[in-house]
Amino acid sequence: MVKMTMIARVTDGLPLAEGLDDGRDLKDAEMYKQQVKALFKNLSRGQNEASKMSIETGPYVFQYPISGARLYLTMCDRAYPKKLAFQYLEDLKNEFERVNGNQIETAARLYAFIKFDTFIQKTKKLYQDTRTQRNIAKLNDELYEVHQIMTRNVQDVLGVGEKLDQVSQMSSRLTSESRIYAEKAKDLNRQALIRKWAPVAIVLGVVFLLFWVKTKIW
Repeated sequence: MVKMTMIARVTDGLPLAEGLDDGRDLKDAEMYKQQVKALFKNLSRGQNEASKMSIETGPYVFQYPISGARLYLTMCDRAYPKKLAFQYLEDLKNEFERVNGNQIETAARLYAFIKFDTFIQKTKKLYQDTRTQRNIAKLNDELYEVHQIMTRNVQDVLGVGEKLDQVSQMSSRLTSESRIYAEKAKDLNRQALIRKWAPVAIVLGVVFLLFWVKTKIW
């Protein structure tokens, strides 16, 4: 299953979008997010990595393609088909670049495209069950092969001999980033609730007003 999804700009490692619900039921979710951000940082420094790669980390695998200086990454169970993971990321890439276009390179703040979460969640649901007819067809599609994509271990990618506790030293900096992200997520959810219930409140207000006027007249 797809556990985590993140989109970043390779030139400076800036996270652009992320699945808002990712990691809620995932043990050590923050550790894996720190690994992802360390990977973004390494790539922004010009570390020479393949444009498509699978990176094993514990019971999971990070899968990512780099396209036009943008990195689209997902973390899945090791048993999840690599082909479906990259098809999922391809769908995200196509929509992300179609909707946001030239804004991607000029974005200056963390998670500037947080609203893209709506499309991430919608697309993730389509790919969760590998047994659906749709996904079976994608697995059998020979036009998109992934056999040649390199697989490496997360410690090898982040630095020879680097341990996970070294990665955790980034937590103080990432805590402030996470706080900003959480505040933006709350604001987005608040706006969604207002849009959902405002019409109902208006209708109830009108009904109450009419009832009050009627009682005054009679």
